[in-house]
Amino acid sequence: MKKQELLEKGLWFHGHKCPAMPMGLRVSLAAMQALDVVRAGAGELVALVELDEAHCATCFADGVQVATGCTFGKGNIKKLHYGKWGLTLIDKKQGKAVRVAPLAAAMEANKRTEFMTQRKAGVPPTVIPEAISQPLVDRVMNAPDDQLFRISEVFDYQVEELPHTFESVVCEACGEMVVERNARVQGGRVLCIPCAGLG
Repeated sequence: MKKQELLEKGLWFHGHKCPAMPMGLRVSLAAMQALDVVRAGAGELVALVELDEAHCATCFADGVQVATGCTFGKGNIKKLHYGKWGLTLIDKKQGKAVRVAPLAAAMEANKRTEFMTQRKAGVPPTVIPEAISQPLVDRVMNAPDDQLFRISEVFDYQVEELPHTFESVVCEACGEMVVERNARVQGGRVLCIPCAGLG
């Protein structure tokens, strides 16, 4: 997929223009190139993103999902909760991985912009004028790799996976389907975690 086409798909998926989603695209493309892999159609790749909750630039993960095909729905992308923006991409077939991380200077350049000033002031990204957001997108998409991120050497990595289960039961309180291993028995009734008062 050409870079511009990928950007368009990323913008559609993400919903607004900002520098973090394109950074996720660029980091992912570099990781895929280093591993010599194509976008995942199933679970052949695993993406470990170092993001946490409720901090700036978590839009990065949407770029990773669009470029790599590692998605929360497939279960092959995971947050490590480091509060950073690194990506470790794993090719399960080869047993190999690579880590790509945005350079601090590139992230700082994005932070010192009118876009981030407005975001810190609580302005939603969807109402920030394109004249402010588009140059940031263009800068990230067009910068040379060595100005955006650092790529590790490819290294060995084996993924330990929880086997997929197809077993499920119906919660006797709410009547909704729950995966069997997540069901709880209380007072002789099979319950989902929320109905058991545990979630």
